[in-house]
Amino acid sequence: MDREYITISELNHYIKGVMEDNIFLNKVYLKGEISNFKAHTRGHLYFTLKDEGSRLNAVMFSYQANGLKFEPVDGMKVLVCGKISVYEATGAYQIYVESMEQDGLGNLYVEFEKLKKKLAAEGLFDLDKKKKIPKVPKKIGIVTASTGAAIRDILTTIKRRYPICETILFPSLVQGADAAKDIVKNIEIANTYNIDTLIVGRGGGSIEDLWPFNEEIVARAIYNSRVPVISAVGHEIDFTIADFVADLRAPTPTAAAELAVPNIDTINTYLANAINRSTLSINNLIDTRKQSLVNLTTSYVLKKPTAMYEIKEQNLDFLIDRLNKEMKLVIDNMNVRLSKQINSYVITNPEILYKYKKQNLEHVINKLDVLNPMNTLKRGYAIVKKDNNVISDSKNIKKDDIIDINVRDGIIKTQVLEVTNE
Repeated sequence: MDREYITISELNHYIKGVMEDNIFLNKVYLKGEISNFKAHTRGHLYFTLKDEGSRLNAVMFSYQANGLKFEPVDGMKVLVCGKISVYEATGAYQIYVESMEQDGLGNLYVEFEKLKKKLAAEGLFDLDKKKKIPKVPKKIGIVTASTGAAIRDILTTIKRRYPICETILFPSLVQGADAAKDIVKNIEIANTYNIDTLIVGRGGGSIEDLWPFNEEIVARAIYNSRVPVISAVGHEIDFTIADFVADLRAPTPTAAAELAVPNIDTINTYLANAINRSTLSINNLIDTRKQSLVNLTTSYVLKKPTAMYEIKEQNLDFLIDRLNKEMKLVIDNMNVRLSKQINSYVITNPEILYKYKKQNLEHVINKLDVLNPMNTLKRGYAIVKKDNNVISDSKNIKKDDIIDINVRDGIIKTQVLEVTNE
């Protein structure tokens, strides 16, 4: 059986023709996220379009890319129109993009993550910088629309839970191009009032509706607020930048009101329990004091007060006797010592002490006289000095030295003629 083999190039060329003849593939509208973006020096754009499960190569030639009103980047959500064909060199099919525009919803998410990352790096989300929400507020401010479910739910909840709390509404735009500036203005106005807590938020909606609460100026106004802020934007699944920067995030406006005020029933129960505990403590204290009073009034001392005096008198007598005994003992000891001194041999015979001291003095004088070098000179000896130093060895002098010979009645200065060493 004869088989006809074709080349890869022929197959890719055939498939390319099939695709280009397909009416559906000649005009395709796709949405996806840009990745692996590359702008060629010649102006052509190469990138990949992807979604959660698939990806497709894409190319946009310079003569079409020149008409773009934005700069494509990785992560950007886009809407594209083009034709599907095969790049014959690789056999891979791709879309040749003819037009491209930003996907508003997708790019809002990109902007959201970008701002979130920036503010987090600056520390606006740090837990240690968040202010505590007062547990029992007197006055609460609310920045939201003056009409709608959000303000109705907040006011109804506060009135039900804690009706004695005063509320002040700062009506604000919460949707549209001017909403962010209006929210900032009302937060700043609210900070001039004497309020304990500020609720900032609105009811649910699309990401575009909630977008004012993702604006940087709103985030910084909440962060700079002197008054603690509870964010209350959208539903439980909705998260905005305002939620991250606020001192406390509530999943809904109703939940924000519940977090802002205590439950009056809980407070009443607490107060009732506190009153009961206080009453019980006071009664116990009174009973204890009564028993102490009974013990005092029935005590032996109060019944017979002289008994305490008698005991003290007896103790005083004992102490006086003990003191007298100790004083007599000290005086007797001193008298004994004095008697010994008066009757001592030295006191009764002072001349003996004089003789003893005189003998000792004469003995010392004799010793000094014996050791006196002048006495040695009287016996014919002499002291030889050189430069005021005593010469005890002939090695210490030499011929022609001038020496001093100290005799009993003077000094002889002479010159050495010869030194003989034995």
